[in-house]
Amino acid sequence: MTEETPDFEEKSDVPSGATADDAAEAVETSEGESTAPAGDATDVALLAQLDQARTALTERTGDLQRLQAEYQNYRRRVERDRVTVKEIAVASLLSELLPVLDDVGRARDHGELVGGFKSVAESLETVVAKMGLQQFGKEGEPFDPTIHEALMHSYAPDVTETTCVAILQPGYRIGERTIRPARVAVAEPQPGAQAKAEESEAPDDSEKDSE
Repeated sequence: MTEETPDFEEKSDVPSGATADDAAEAVETSEGESTAPAGDATDVALLAQLDQARTALTERTGDLQRLQAEYQNYRRRVERDRVTVKEIAVASLLSELLPVLDDVGRARDHGELVGGFKSVAESLETVVAKMGLQQFGKEGEPFDPTIHEALMHSYAPDVTETTCVAILQPGYRIGERTIRPARVAVAEPQPGAQAKAEESEAPDDSEKDSE
């Protein structure tokens, strides 16, 4: 006895009665549908890689900006320290020359600054002035303990506040830095002089009564 194998009909997406073009279109559609998930996965992977690259770029940009800011701060700090060291060195050098400048000033006051000594003294004063050394302290200016050092004290009837009446040694500064305060003699108003002045300025009671 021969067994008959039942025929299985292969189902097709192409409806019966369709043309050859319809069959080809159905095949292309089925192939597109089978490959679509793979294309979507590739796009997702590319987008993830792009996001990672953007994140890495942002981090590297931030690191570069911080490094540049630190470098700029370092340059400013080095420049500030360099200027400070230079000012200290110049101030130290000029401090050693102050006794020489005092001798030059005394010689000028006594009329002894003549001849070659005068030329050398003037050259020295020109050099220290170019280095920023400035002399200060004048008679008649108000006494300021931040820039004056009082070596002598007296009372005077013609002053209304503590006043420098004599400059014993001039002061020197470099910019805002005081190298040496001016050493001065000061005079204060005589005790009771201010009260007397106020009494003399006040109107007399007898004058008020006469009015």
